[in-house]
Amino acid sequence: MTLLLAPMEGLLDFVLRDVLTRVGGVDRCVSEFIRITDSLLPDKVFLRYIPELNHGGRTRAGVPVRAQLLGSDPVSMAENAARLAELGPEGIDLNFGCPAKVVNRHGGGAALLREPERIAAVVSAVRRAVPAHLPVSAKMRLGYDDTSLTLECAQAMADGGACELVVHARTKTDGYRPPAYWERIPAIRAAVAIPVVANGEIWTVADAQRCREVSGGQALMLGRGIVADPGLALAIRAADEAGGPPHGEALPWAALLPHIADFWQLVCEDLEPRQRAGRLKQWLNLLRRRYPEAEAAYQHVRTMTDQQAITQWVAQQLTAAGQAPAAPAA
Repeated sequence: MTLLLAPMEGLLDFVLRDVLTRVGGVDRCVSEFIRITDSLLPDKVFLRYIPELNHGGRTRAGVPVRAQLLGSDPVSMAENAARLAELGPEGIDLNFGCPAKVVNRHGGGAALLREPERIAAVVSAVRRAVPAHLPVSAKMRLGYDDTSLTLECAQAMADGGACELVVHARTKTDGYRPPAYWERIPAIRAAVAIPVVANGEIWTVADAQRCREVSGGQALMLGRGIVADPGLALAIRAADEAGGPPHGEALPWAALLPHIADFWQLVCEDLEPRQRAGRLKQWLNLLRRRYPEAEAAYQHVRTMTDQQAITQWVAQQLTAAGQAPAAPAA
């Protein structure tokens, strides 16, 4: 079984990657997409998205990070991939699934699912441009408006040289509305000779087990589900080893609190002041789906903006749980 941590713009960035991989259970991460247009990006842009490149392309927990690029021009994508490869990522991933209107309007992300030939050109250009030892993978949705070109797009990625394919089992039009159509993944697996990873609507251990059964594969990519339940990857592995549902919680609230404190510390160190309070609230908001305690926490900090006040509140939560708070963030 392979469990990957999904890229999610504005949510699953290097800060949350750091914290979630320290919780454990994740085999590999994929970065937020780096938008490629018609210019060669400087190293500082790649390092801003993937500071793990300064540490061997791995998070502090030692989990490798694959860098994701998004663009539609084969030449620019190839040139930037070659530049990025020099910085030592675990691999390069290509985004053919982003549903954002601003991205699709400029021909990127899921918009390319209407043009299998362009997909093949982008993948093959990147594959030729980077060293042979460096993995090049791709992520797709089932299609743009419909699923009529699903297999052609998957084959284009495989034929272009992708070594792995992650399938978010919804179309661009579906957005993030449930359900995810895992039952369409076996046909994709049959159409390509590379590993296929299932993604979409995996919130619980039961979801993961059903997704593996329906999709016919062992590899999963976790996104919002693991943000809402940071112990999800551990719980999936525990259930797999036990041959059924796990007993008890993979990560009780008291055990999660130090990770929330670490997250807040990193946010204060690495993000702009205007972003900090919002990032904590964003995570607590998703945690409410899994933890009753997160509801009270979210309601308490919902209107707070002062960094020192939030830092004090975080320390109080740790103290109340019998844990020593870390040094206050500057």
